[in-house]
Amino acid sequence: MQQDKSMSSRLFDVMNYGLLAIIALVMILPFIHVVAGSFTTAEEMAARQFVIFPTVFSLNAYKYIFSTNTILRSLGVSIGVTSVGTVISMFLTALMAYGLTRRDLDGRKVIMFMVVFTMLFHGGLIPTFITVKNMGLIDSYFALIIPTAINAFNLIIMRNFFQNIPDGLEESAKMDGCSDWGILFRIVLPLSMPAIATISLFYAVTYWNTYLSAILYLNDNAKWPVQIILRQIVILASGLSADSSGFDDGYAAPPEQTIKMAVIVVATIPVLIVYPFLQKHFAKGALLGSIKG
Repeated sequence: MQQDKSMSSRLFDVMNYGLLAIIALVMILPFIHVVAGSFTTAEEMAARQFVIFPTVFSLNAYKYIFSTNTILRSLGVSIGVTSVGTVISMFLTALMAYGLTRRDLDGRKVIMFMVVFTMLFHGGLIPTFITVKNMGLIDSYFALIIPTAINAFNLIIMRNFFQNIPDGLEESAKMDGCSDWGILFRIVLPLSMPAIATISLFYAVTYWNTYLSAILYLNDNAKWPVQIILRQIVILASGLSADSSGFDDGYAAPPEQTIKMAVIVVATIPVLIVYPFLQKHFAKGALLGSIKG
């Protein structure tokens, strides 16, 4: 019986690993195709619809994208908005999440209901635009940050993580004369690094992919983030009408498919660079934050 159980367990492991390997292959092959296709030539892309290893190496797509300083300026805008926005969002989210864990906070359940309510119902595009306009944020980088400074889902994860911290730590700190601010910054936040890393990544990806907000609120194309500039590049490469100011008209545009692949690589690399530094905290933070409701 023990031998049969061991064989069944081994068979299950083999099937499990095989299934996971197939799923991983299905997910990684398209990305490899995109990266390889961005470094290939027009002739190879036309002859081979699915490229894994380019036979002829070419940088034409990237030369076209970086033909002017427009893309570099937009990258700087996106990096700045992502950095500042993530810090602001994490600060506000941590403050509100910690406040909602305090049992002596009057109206705590009502505030939490209002937070959850925003996950189900939204004011709409036009009321949001009017609010941003009345706040004087039109054509300002803060228009990309303030309206989305606190995400309800991230707030709930942070609050649930804070609730997992033993109450005895806070009580001991109070007996030692520590204030509420001291408890938050000296005890709660240092013990919450997995959750902070996870939610920081969520916010950073959101700000990096800012697209619709920039179109609505930024009239000056010099303030556009990289996602809008990359969209303009794809439109130009497709031969459609777009604002081509700042691009080298004398440079022959590579085929549309190659441009799209290079655009995806350029927009994805910064997130791929940051993710490995947060990966060890990612799963732990997301799971621990979902234990309590």
